[in-house]
Amino acid sequence: MLNSFELKPLVVIGGGGHASVLVDILRAQQREILAIVSPEDISQRRVFSGLTHLKNDDDVLSFSPDSVNLVNGVGILPKSGLKRKLNEYFISLGYSFETVISDSAQVSSFAEIKQGAQIFSGSIIQTGAVIGAHTIINSGVIIEHDSMIGSYNHIAPKAILCGQVTTHNNVYIGASATIIQNITLEQGSIVGAGAIVTKNISSEQICYPNRSVLK
Repeated sequence: MLNSFELKPLVVIGGGGHASVLVDILRAQQREILAIVSPEDISQRRVFSGLTHLKNDDDVLSFSPDSVNLVNGVGILPKSGLKRKLNEYFISLGYSFETVISDSAQVSSFAEIKQGAQIFSGSIIQTGAVIGAHTIINSGVIIEHDSMIGSYNHIAPKAILCGQVTTHNNVYIGASATIIQNITLEQGSIVGAGAIVTKNISSEQICYPNRSVLK
């Protein structure tokens, strides 16, 4: 049995781009990865070199929930519930999901990162911020002070959330979007890449940025 202070070995679900970034972070941290579980051919991604490749989701069940933690390497796309569906299935069987935080992310000791969240390289999480369970904070994102981020959000690369922003569950914020201070994004809302959000966004509403016209 593992002692409480020992890190469990990991099983990564997914073999695409998102999973490859997670594995890169984990290998740099010298974490033990027992297997990549993916129906895809992963041989072209060098970061997976030397790792055991299993092809069916139910291959995870060959590992005891007490002996491993899972890493969900499936990204979150707008309106897609695949990541959540996978998580809920394995959680119902007693598995837990690892929280992954890149060593190059700057996370305040006064911020709270909930289980299963993924914080990528170059991100900044300021004091008082709360990052919800299973949320993805992608490369170079800035989450300013006292922002409350819900579960199963995807904050895409270089998005900026100014102070005291609140997002509910299943929110998607596109790359390089800016959310000004004290804004609330309700459940299932989507912010397009590059948008500047100055008003609250209602549940399931989409905020489109201005678009360039090419002729």
